[in-house]
Amino acid sequence: MFNRKGFTLIELLIVVVIIGILAAIAIPKFAATKDKAKLASVKTDLRNMMTAQEAYFSDYALYAADFAALAAKTNTTLSSGNTSTVVGATNGWTATVANTTISTGFTQCTVQVGAGAASTADGVIFCS
Repeated sequence: MFNRKGFTLIELLIVVVIIGILAAIAIPKFAATKDKAKLASVKTDLRNMMTAQEAYFSDYALYAADFAALAAKTNTTLSSGNTSTVVGATNGWTATVANTTISTGFTQCTVQVGAGAASTADGVIFCS
């Protein structure tokens, strides 16, 4: 009698199909994780900017007018891929940090303290 060892072609095909189905479920979830990390870096940069603006205000009695002035005096930097816009005045400031490499969901966040028309409460990060 013939003693058969190993797997049949059908058994191997079934295993390949199952692995393919699991990969189709898992890959989109991992892709979304990368975007969540980028959005977290945007929010972190805004929180760091809030701390730096308050330190700047403590030293100079006014808020930094732009990010270049803030970065020069407080050593504040942005995460890779992030860009910022800062508008400062004596009695407040507004900052927006964006990351255009985020493929789904929010791509920028804004925070405002003091001056300007409040779209949110002071110091609350709003993403759009």
